Amino acid sequence: MLPLAQIPPPPFSGLELGPLNLRMYGLVIAIGAFLGLRMVVARYADTGGDPELAEKAALIVLGTGFLGGRIGYIIPRFLWDGTHGAAYIGRPLDILAIWQGGLAFFGGLVGGTLGVIIYLRVKKVALPAFADAVAPAVPLAQAFGRWGNYFNEELFGRPSDLPWALEVSSGPAERAGYPAASTFHPTFLYESLWNLGLVGVILWIDRRGLLRRRGSLIFIYLIGYGIGRGWIEALRVDTFQRYVGLSRNNWIAILVVIIGAVGLWWWETRGTGALLRDPDGATDTDDVTAEGSGGSSTVSTVDGGDTRPAGRKADIRGDAMTEAGVDTEAEAGVETDADNRADSDADSDADSGVDDHDTGSRRPD
Repeated sequence: MLPLAQIPPPPFSGLELGPLNLRMYGLVIAIGAFLGLRMVVARYADTGGDPELAEKAALIVLGTGFLGGRIGYIIPRFLWDGTHGAAYIGRPLDILAIWQGGLAFFGGLVGGTLGVIIYLRVKKVALPAFADAVAPAVPLAQAFGRWGNYFNEELFGRPSDLPWALEVSSGPAERAGYPAASTFHPTFLYESLWNLGLVGVILWIDRRGLLRRRGSLIFIYLIGYGIGRGWIEALRVDTFQRYVGLSRNNWIAILVVIIGAVGLWWWETRGTGALLRDPDGATDTDDVTAEGSGGSSTVSTVDGGDTRPAGRKADIRGDAMTEAGVDTEAEAGVETDADNRADSDADSDADSGVDDHDTGSRRPD
């Protein structure tokens, strides 16, 4: 039976723009990074955080994440792949050539995490609200970034004759040890769709208020991504080092799931993130955590979900009463400056027989 490839090889791997060669690998990663960054900023601002700080922190995540991803790709080549590692010694500038492929996601995850933790510590800003903002943004960026593997014709899965099998060019197929015109599992597509689904799950959990503490969503991401990466990694044919039948990335994925599960339990029961609902399950809609200089502060939700600092609660209510035509100061029995001036004027006019206080009249300010 001849395989029916529904996914053809990429028609091109880059775009020629004058003297520039814009590689599709870098372009789709940049699109994913941009969309992820915008989601982080919007979600962080929704919790009362500073959007400018969130944007800077997200850029830190991207920068240190790319650095960590490249380091995580290069170092194993030096340690275990002598031929590939030696090529970097002969051409050291190739270490920077990320458009040729070669970003280890787990290295990027470690690098991005360390970078943002250091940045927020320096700024004296608490981490939980930012972690919640990042949780769905990372898989969103990954969902787009995985299409870079398609344009580079790399990291495909085992041979398959499924209707959605991926056809690659003869060169990549033969280098993987398979004849030309072979078709394979499109692992890039599997992971892209899995990550989009994970975005939806995280947002659904967040909106339903299923977690108790601010900051718990990042552990949901770790669990979800680790599970998906584990079964997708098992389909790949480009990993030659196996340990007890599993690739290095398989074992890392298992470790990520364990860290996510244990971390979620610990954070929900003993963590320091702000409580979003009480232990009985009632959602606390009045208080969320706003991240700012010097730690966290309470934010109160007034008039159906408008989030403001707690110190603004009285101002908000006073503004609403004023708009309704209610003199809040008069209702509270507070003597205003206008009252004082009117009383003073009344005393000064007593000799001329004008008693403003008795007649109830007041001079305009």
